[in-house]
Amino acid sequence: MSLHRVSSIASYEQIRNASPARSEHTKLSFNPAGSKLMPPDFKDEAIGAFEVSKPRRILQVLTAVIYCLFAAGVVFGYAAIKPVLVKEGVYSEFCPEVQEEAHNGAGGGTCFEQEIRLNFMFTTAAVATNVCALPVGAVLDRYGPRVCGVIGSMLLAVGSLLLAFAAQASFDAYIPGYLFLALGGPFVFISSFQLSNTFPQHSGLILALLTGAFDSSSAIFLFYRLIYTASDDQFTLYKFFLIYLIVPVFILIAQLTIMPSRSYETAGELINQAKAVDSGDLDGRADIRGRQERYERRESAVSELTSLLGKGGDKQQEQERKKQQISGVWGALHGRSALQQIRTPWFILVASFTVVQMTRINYFVATIYTQYQYLLGDDHSAEVVNHFFDVALPVGGLCAIPFIGIILDNTSTAFCLGVLVTVATAIGVLGLLPYMWAAYANIILFVLYRPLYYTAVSDYASKVFGFQTFGKVYGLVICLAGLLNFSQSALDAATHKGFKHDPLPVNIILLVIALVVGVALVSYVWYKSRYMHREELEEEAEDATETPMPGADVDSD
Repeated sequence: MSLHRVSSIASYEQIRNASPARSEHTKLSFNPAGSKLMPPDFKDEAIGAFEVSKPRRILQVLTAVIYCLFAAGVVFGYAAIKPVLVKEGVYSEFCPEVQEEAHNGAGGGTCFEQEIRLNFMFTTAAVATNVCALPVGAVLDRYGPRVCGVIGSMLLAVGSLLLAFAAQASFDAYIPGYLFLALGGPFVFISSFQLSNTFPQHSGLILALLTGAFDSSSAIFLFYRLIYTASDDQFTLYKFFLIYLIVPVFILIAQLTIMPSRSYETAGELINQAKAVDSGDLDGRADIRGRQERYERRESAVSELTSLLGKGGDKQQEQERKKQQISGVWGALHGRSALQQIRTPWFILVASFTVVQMTRINYFVATIYTQYQYLLGDDHSAEVVNHFFDVALPVGGLCAIPFIGIILDNTSTAFCLGVLVTVATAIGVLGLLPYMWAAYANIILFVLYRPLYYTAVSDYASKVFGFQTFGKVYGLVICLAGLLNFSQSALDAATHKGFKHDPLPVNIILLVIALVVGVALVSYVWYKSRYMHREELEEEAEDATETPMPGADVDSD
């Protein structure tokens, strides 16, 4: 899952001196009793953060962080719960020769058919998580975050019930159960993004908390497996998923009592409100009420907006302009239609890169135990590596957050993509080496690379394609990557059948494809950024020649 951040903070003077602007989209009515601005034309779409008390907004953010920690990305803890599934005999009926071994947990023995079906659980979930970003966005825009949260809680509840009673069900309930858990996560997580507008001056921190909660949610299955092992396998899937029903119930109660029914307005929307107030066009009644009431009204709005947005707007906007210049590709395709954008190499290359990398990431998560079982030659070493990965995945996501911001804000997009390709190549090479130290190094790089990769792709999309078409273009990239992740089943089949459980051929193929596509993407972005930089310098030179020096004699004759 990916995040992007738009800085649009205004200072007190910017709001006070906002030029009059009349628009039907910014008409406002005034609520004297509450001293708030209410947009009647769009009252069901957004709400100003200053209309909600500060303690309530803090409670909303903390509540979202808590339920994202328990629900947003639990399916990505598949590597941790897979040994439990094997011990519980899930799909063991497809390989009776190792059924007893699987039940006793002797090395977590599986056969080809069982392995394929277990991995297909995760493949389906990973695909659904990415593909459903499009419908989640549509529901969020149309019905608001509360409806999204309620739908997410219901999906999580259905998934928990299916997994709890799967052993007694007359049909295969494991795959749909895991699928519903995967679908519930994005509805809960994506609808929480708008909470970054509760405190615009701390929007980055709030997004970091939500992202960290998402990354850490994969540890839920790790804690379950530890409890399962400590209980001598008595804490079964049935018991765990019945208890897990507390999470969707908590989300449902929170959505109906604490969380906002409408998305909070962005800082830019708040500034537009201030402009409308400053213009005096308040339902056409400004002239009747008189200048004094208009002045008091404006000052009240300015005071509320200033306290919410903070006073560092000018500095932050200057910093944002510097970031845009550093990126080297800002505005490359801004203003073009989504159809025009997806026909360019900018889209084709980043979509290809995303498809390959996401396939590699999900394939590694689903098969880490079997890969190192073959590479290291014994079950115990593979189990140690698997356990290390279970802990490193959520911890690495949290540790990477501050470094991601530094890299994206202070380096060019071409450099950032180059880092991605370099690290991805190093991960691929380490994954080929049959040594314990290589396994640890591979996992450490992987858990740091994964959040950087997801964030960098969304950052690339926002800078190159712009926010006007961001949802369509970025959503299409993620959707394509998700759909093509079904190829993971073919990779599993090739590994177990075609290459006799040897993961090296598949990993080498993926490594080579990723390297070729990655080099092509970096080369194209680097070339285009240099071309755009030359154009900017030429435009600045032309402006300089056309602008007379102060005090110069313009009139020649």
